[in-house]
Amino acid sequence: MNLFEITALAAGESAGQQAGAGSVISMFLPFVIIIGVMYFLMIRPQKKKEKLKQEMLSQLIVGDKVLTIGGIHGKIVSIKGENLVIETGKVGDPSTIKIARWAISEVTKPADDNVKNESEEKEYFEDEE
Repeated sequence: MNLFEITALAAGESAGQQAGAGSVISMFLPFVIIIGVMYFLMIRPQKKKEKLKQEMLSQLIVGDKVLTIGGIHGKIVSIKGENLVIETGKVGDPSTIKIARWAISEVTKPADDNVKNESEEKEYFEDEE
């Protein structure tokens, strides 16, 4: 037996026949199914999660308590564009950190509706021109 006969027998065909269109479809069908499963199990949930994070970042306001990707807990005291200033530390001795908006991992406690007052926002940003 030569190599052609062996591969033809392994494919379920007789030695003299060629593979038909049905066997080509059945050969690619598992790949299509695997790609479809990967999309619904991996890609789609990741896009949904990223959309929720972008929505959360766009709704940040002064007074929100946040957790950064570096593990720092703080309260937002000022927002200017893509930069935030968060206040950390003890009540009597707070320190402030200027961070990028994308560095926020999660909002641990949203600001109360009664406390939301834009006049409370302190000016921590220097004029960056």
